Amino acid sequence: MGRLMYLFSWFFRAKFGKVKRPLQTVLFISDQCNLACRHCSVYRKEHPHIKSYEQVRKELEYSFALGSRFVDFEGGEPMIWRDGEKNINDLVRLARQIGFFSVTITTNAQVPFKGCEADSIWVSLDGLGKYHDQIRGEGTFARLMKNIEESGHPALSVNMVVNRLNHPSVRETIEFVKSNPHIQSISVNFHTPFEGTENLMVNWGVRAEIIDEVIRLKKAGYPIMNSVSGLRLMRHNHFRKQCWVSNFILPEGQKLAECQGKEAGLCDRCGFCMAGEMRSLLDLKFDTIRAGMKLRVK
Repeated sequence: MGRLMYLFSWFFRAKFGKVKRPLQTVLFISDQCNLACRHCSVYRKEHPHIKSYEQVRKELEYSFALGSRFVDFEGGEPMIWRDGEKNINDLVRLARQIGFFSVTITTNAQVPFKGCEADSIWVSLDGLGKYHDQIRGEGTFARLMKNIEESGHPALSVNMVVNRLNHPSVRETIEFVKSNPHIQSISVNFHTPFEGTENLMVNWGVRAEIIDEVIRLKKAGYPIMNSVSGLRLMRHNHFRKQCWVSNFILPEGQKLAECQGKEAGLCDRCGFCMAGEMRSLLDLKFDTIRAGMKLRVK
């Protein structure tokens, strides 16, 4: 009940009081990774930033003081993070001790993660079989599927970032998620053309066709996390972004009040569908509110 009251208070102040306080934190704990994906703008092969346990503590406390109550640990690859004997589960426990309502981890699922204590896990799945492998490397799809099946995590979903290479696999990936007992839902996003990856962005016509199909599948009962209202906004992308709902802390420690796409001047080409969800939330779209509650309030 206390959590629901906090969420109601946050929403009331954001919608009617114009108070811009984050509700969610995206915290990059390192830019060290065990892959070198074709679309990635974060991974550092040489001299990666790897945050210490104490640095993460300070960043969590900072975000909590801002008002954030949900945290997503990202990388790099969070599952390989270490600080001495401490691993990712120590960070999950730390976030809960500080007071965060839930903790999410985004992983490429290339190492086993059975026993992960996060409230929810998002696995990056960029299409089936060859589509995933051509983006992330040969054999990555098989390892991902093995680790998903063996994880036993009750709240595991997948995130697909649609680009020029994998867009033919969107429907079959959604159908696969529906039939897979180990996967709860799928989130669909589009490649945002950060410097050096511009050639992977799908054109607006293809994007519109894909979103129309995703909406049809959503209405047909497929387990798609995106709300219809949020997807409709992302179809044309002509809306005022409300991305201050999340604050971001980058691998080198830089703190951003909004996503790094704004700093890079990419809002007009944004593919992060959470942007549509945030705007629809503050526009009081019921389907978006329901999707958010299902995702965040267990």
